[in-house]
Amino acid sequence: MLGPVENRSVSPVFVGRTDELDTLNDALARAAAAEPQALLLGGEAGVGKTRLVEEFATVAAGREAVVAVGGCVEIGADGLPFAPFSTALRALRDALPEQFAAAAAGQEEELARLLPDLGEAGAGRHDEQGMARLFEITVRLLERVAAARTVVLVLEDLHWADASTRHLLAYLFRTLRTGCLLVLATYRSDDIHRRHPLRPLLAELDRLRTVRRIELARFTREEAGRQIAGILAAEPDPAQVDEIYARSDGNAFFIEELAVAGAEGNCTGLSDSLRDLLLVRVEALPESAQRVARIVAEGGSTVEYRLIAAVAQLAEDDLIEALRAAVGANLLTVTRAGDGYRFRHSLVREAVADDLLPGERSRLNRRYAEALEADPTLVPADARVMRLASYWYHAHDAAKALPAVLAAAVVARRRHAYSEQLGLLERAMELWDAAPREVRSALRPVDCTDVYPPCGGDPATTPLRYLDLMAEAAVAGRFGGERERALKITKRALRLLEEDPDPLRAAWFWVQRSRLVQALARGDGRQELGTAQDLVRGLPPSEVHAEVLAVAANWSMQRRPGPEALAAAERAVEYARMVGARETELHARLTLGGLTVESGDPETGLAQMRQVLHDTRAEGLHHVAGRAYVNLPSALQSVGRDREAVPLLREGIEFSRGHGLLDSEAWVWGNLSEALYSLGQWAEAAEAAAHATRVGHSAKPRGMGALRLAHLALGRGDLAEAARQLAAARARYGTHDPMPQQSLPLARITLGIAAAEGRITDARAALLPALDAGFPPGTHRHGWPLLLAAATAEADARTLPAARPGRAEILDRLSAAVRTLTTGVPLWHAYGQWTRAELLRAQGRDTTGTWSPVVTAFECLDRPYDLARVRHRLAGALLAEGGDDERDRAVELLRLAAAVADHLRARPLADAVARLAQRARLTLGRAARQAPADPAAALGLTSRERDVLGLVAAGRTNRQIAEELFISPKTASVHVSNILSKLGVSGRGEAAAVAHRLELFPAGTLATDAPGNRQ
Repeated sequence: MLGPVENRSVSPVFVGRTDELDTLNDALARAAAAEPQALLLGGEAGVGKTRLVEEFATVAAGREAVVAVGGCVEIGADGLPFAPFSTALRALRDALPEQFAAAAAGQEEELARLLPDLGEAGAGRHDEQGMARLFEITVRLLERVAAARTVVLVLEDLHWADASTRHLLAYLFRTLRTGCLLVLATYRSDDIHRRHPLRPLLAELDRLRTVRRIELARFTREEAGRQIAGILAAEPDPAQVDEIYARSDGNAFFIEELAVAGAEGNCTGLSDSLRDLLLVRVEALPESAQRVARIVAEGGSTVEYRLIAAVAQLAEDDLIEALRAAVGANLLTVTRAGDGYRFRHSLVREAVADDLLPGERSRLNRRYAEALEADPTLVPADARVMRLASYWYHAHDAAKALPAVLAAAVVARRRHAYSEQLGLLERAMELWDAAPREVRSALRPVDCTDVYPPCGGDPATTPLRYLDLMAEAAVAGRFGGERERALKITKRALRLLEEDPDPLRAAWFWVQRSRLVQALARGDGRQELGTAQDLVRGLPPSEVHAEVLAVAANWSMQRRPGPEALAAAERAVEYARMVGARETELHARLTLGGLTVESGDPETGLAQMRQVLHDTRAEGLHHVAGRAYVNLPSALQSVGRDREAVPLLREGIEFSRGHGLLDSEAWVWGNLSEALYSLGQWAEAAEAAAHATRVGHSAKPRGMGALRLAHLALGRGDLAEAARQLAAARARYGTHDPMPQQSLPLARITLGIAAAEGRITDARAALLPALDAGFPPGTHRHGWPLLLAAATAEADARTLPAARPGRAEILDRLSAAVRTLTTGVPLWHAYGQWTRAELLRAQGRDTTGTWSPVVTAFECLDRPYDLARVRHRLAGALLAEGGDDERDRAVELLRLAAAVADHLRARPLADAVARLAQRARLTLGRAARQAPADPAAALGLTSRERDVLGLVAAGRTNRQIAEELFISPKTASVHVSNILSKLGVSGRGEAAAVAHRLELFPAGTLATDAPGNRQ
């Protein structure tokens, strides 16, 4: 290696950039105060991004911060997966070895995918959450390392970043919450054309309020003059500054090149092309140095000294002299690690590489590949396979490139770099026909693929097929979020299978297509699964057959539970056992257990699910265990055993978090929120729901969190927040695949908001799709709350004129739906009684005999809010019947209901209790919520306006109001206009709804006075 080499082209003076440096220093101060910072630094090539970062790094180091730098690596046209993170993490571990080891403890196998120095990466499971698990562990590692020491993480040259690096950076910027951490990422803005893969990421990050973006502008003329003075160590001639500034247009790198060229007397005859300007310095070197420069340019953004020596094949002294000349000319520079070389600026490397002849380029790549094959130690172990694949591919040697590219795809899969795996597999498919038959026939599925089950033949001896590559590529695309590409590959594979039929392979691809169609919101995937089932029907048991049945059973459990789904799950378990497909068997057993619970045999089903949880944990099948931690507590909740589910859910959160199962964790948080809501722990339920909205990798589990927050807001009377969270839930669930477990709760909240706002027509509109679809077996868990909400809304709106049209029909349909739902466990038996009681109340036929059994049923359950609501109803019935004993009992019931409402901050219930007590002139005591003396007065209504509003609510016209109050129709019209203004509504119907909602008038009054109202 070389010692110090004199050069004069880098300005010793840091020019300008005051505002940008202030921004970075401010971010550093905030990070030091445990407020994590994320910044993007963009600018055209040569504008001075690297110099600014170096100056900032010096300042940060002076403030005791640890600076870890990693750059995106380009090898030819390829990038190394996670390269900047791997380099930066290595630097961080070297700087803080003890802190790093403590932060990484227990996660070394997973982190080894990013930092192979930590050991062998675990085999792990490859799925759609695999990449997210790695990302979550990485972010938490950084937060823990930066807990007590400021860390500056610099990621350079994002314009070269591979897809996996971009995904990890986006995840880091979105989820970074704690620690003294500053993340600074740089990119070349002039490279970001409309189709550049970095462009969507920049747009996404721009929408995050936590990310600051700095755009580095070109130098002004005054700044250019200061830079030139620093380079020349003398004050330049103003004419020279004008000329250089005009030609460079303020680009710092070109200013430097022009200043040095002028000082060395090379300006005369220079071409106007800046590319030619960059090549002038190369062409002034000795031939051996020019040759080395061309070798380094094609080798990648950095090239190891030993690899250069192997490719150049020069005597060591000659090689060192050539390198010394290139470094002395400030063309090359020694890498930070001191083991190789890189061009001082990427613009020079690109100019040299672009100047290579086509044959010269492929020859250099061949020599790189041959050198690396002869001595694999020439490059770091974690980059070896990827670089060899790139070199052979660009050498245009299909026989060598195909095996190398497939080996690189395996490495990418192990690192969860699924986007890079997909690209490599597509490259392998491109090479397939060009590679000699003997090369293809030597390849084996067991060495090159992972996800495709054997479809006849031993994968260790059967030659690799083109379809095997397509299968692997389709799954890599699904796991890496490249679903459109994966779907295209799947469709191509199915077309090939039409020409050369293979039912098992075709069935497997149809299952993948079903998953992709669902993920892309193109449908529910049922048709694709049906085709797969038709293909395997009648075939001997196989892994594919078992998987098809298991996926179909799970699909039916979520959308159409019933006897057919149960039978499919039973067959899936049987077939999976026959062929030894253990993971498929456990998935199918879990599905079978859930369907068994829903079929009316909860104890058998719950026992099956508990056994699956035990087996998966014992066998290390974390992904299936994560699903069990979602489904088993959910099954307990479906039969009213929420308190039993809570400790299991908390255990599931710790398990899912510990194994990076982000979607499972989000589903568990959502289920926990629902259980805590039922148990009357609403503050904790809100916290759990908020967690669900944050931790999920996919949209649907976050949608469940939003739905739980909407339910809580509705219970507390915050209708605006309920509507906002409902919209968020709808957006995350989507509309392409309406599963009952999502569509029915969405309808319930929609109906509840509409009813609370007095929009009974809209409330019915929310109910009708569910009534039209019916409530098949297994939907009772979500069907009963919806029917109850609808019956309650009808009962509350009984005296509302707008509710009269269509009332009889809707009540008949509700009664019919109630008769179809199961009441096989105490919870749903209680819900059935409550819903029937509300339907009687909607007809004005409820009595104490109606409500007493409902209260008794809920007194046996652990659901305090539901119990408070039915106690309020019973109290109303008791007061309607009259009598001192009834009043005393009603007082006690209302006191109990008020205590629960106040504890939960359930304002609608508290207000209803207070209004009922006020109308009955009951004193509930200090624990009760004090009702306003007169709600009409609180709205600013005069006595006369109150009378007019009562008649409006009863459906009277202005003329009828005038006749009844002995005033003119014009005066009545003025009163109505004043009322609408004070209530903030736009029409008589809305005014009537407000009066109804606030119970301004006794129900009997409106019912008696309103002509034509049915009792």
